[in-house]
Amino acid sequence: MNIEDYFKAADEIYVIDTETTGLGGGPRDLVVDIGICSVDLEKGLVKDVYSSVVGYDITDWGDHRTKAWIFENTDLTLDAVAAARPFSNVKKDVIDLLRGKTVTSYNVPFDMDSFLFREPWCLRGIFNVCTDIMKAATDVCKLPSEFYGVSYRFPKLDYAYRTIASGDPAGVGDKQCHRAMSDAKMASYIMIEMYKSGNYRP
Repeated sequence: MNIEDYFKAADEIYVIDTETTGLGGGPRDLVVDIGICSVDLEKGLVKDVYSSVVGYDITDWGDHRTKAWIFENTDLTLDAVAAARPFSNVKKDVIDLLRGKTVTSYNVPFDMDSFLFREPWCLRGIFNVCTDIMKAATDVCKLPSEFYGVSYRFPKLDYAYRTIASGDPAGVGDKQCHRAMSDAKMASYIMIEMYKSGNYRP
């Protein structure tokens, strides 16, 4: 595929976000909330296309999962996970939606490499991954890095959103809620604004 065809194919990009029981990746940590937006970069349009809490049998979960940051600091609860649409159904939904599509996230190594490409998701090869929104935002936000040899550090999602996407287009208000659909929308508008200014290419 030449570069012109690639850009035509990537006019609609799916932006995914996951909320998890920890930072260690699957299968020890699990995705408990998933949100997906579709983005038309040329028109600057964002559409909510999928959002679900991910259901599991939590009876054998230890403290590492039951006392995860996500349950202590957001409105997502263990009860909601226990009662939610089962993981196998959510996985099928995501595969049906994203098969053959162009997909990215705000921190591809986390959402994809640590979770969606590992057990129990195993989605590698289902969709095409394009430019990481966080990596593109790094050169826009230009936050100094404390590490030798690295020019800038990765900006957190809320910082990049406030810096790049003016006027709160995602409607998140004053504080990031750390829920998957809300974060996917924030990332989508960051991508659109960077695309408009020439700082993002799929």
